[in-house]
Amino acid sequence: MNLILVAILLGILEGLTEFLPVSSTGHLILASEIFGYDAAQWAQFNIVIQLGAILAVVVTYRQLFWNMGTGLLKGERESIMFARNILLAFLPAAVIGLMVKDAIDVMLETPLVVAIALVIGGIAILVLERTIVPQADQGVANLSWRTAIGIGFVQCLAMIPGTSRSGATILGALAMGVGRKTAAEFSFFLAVPTMLGAATVKIVSEPEQLLSGNSLVGWDEIAIGFFASFVVAMLIIRAFVAYVGKHGFTPFGWYRVVIGTAAIVWLATR
Repeated sequence: MNLILVAILLGILEGLTEFLPVSSTGHLILASEIFGYDAAQWAQFNIVIQLGAILAVVVTYRQLFWNMGTGLLKGERESIMFARNILLAFLPAAVIGLMVKDAIDVMLETPLVVAIALVIGGIAILVLERTIVPQADQGVANLSWRTAIGIGFVQCLAMIPGTSRSGATILGALAMGVGRKTAAEFSFFLAVPTMLGAATVKIVSEPEQLLSGNSLVGWDEIAIGFFASFVVAMLIIRAFVAYVGKHGFTPFGWYRVVIGTAAIVWLATR
């Protein structure tokens, strides 16, 4: 298949799945496997195009980020608490991610790990949705520092491909008594420093593969995938918040179980 077409399809897939609790990285790895490409050759592409989805968060919530930024300069309490909670939640992934980077890289090249994680994560969603009592929304700035750090440690589970960063943070937040809308938005905001950090580490640690332009997947494919991811994510973000606020996460749990099981069967029989 033409690489440009693959880049477009993967960009659309990234935009659709980055903020849903279904694992965008897991879907990208399985898609690369279906297309018959080496996952390692697409690893940097998969990381960088996630920034397109992250840019969609910044654009969608630009007024909030602007207000928080100007509020920080003025020393406003709400802005300080907002920034504090995002920073505290980001720190566990930043520290632990650097410690286990090599192990993560190995798992990123193992589709079976993704498939198993999809199933386990789906079962976890179904169980949690039956046991968690929905709470009122508090707003990101009003979360305690203990809750912010707790969500940050839960996010580290998503270092296992197929787990889902958004799924881990949202459900972890719900389990800690955070309201659905606040949990989803906290996950979006936390994605900004987390994915920027992951992309930076990937590029800096392996610059010759990306910056040389000699790899199978070049800047053309990355730019196209980035743009496709950005456009689709812009359409998904607010629709997702509205949907889970009314219906919860159970459909995503069943989706993960079905897709993960199908992937396990396919990988075992091909």
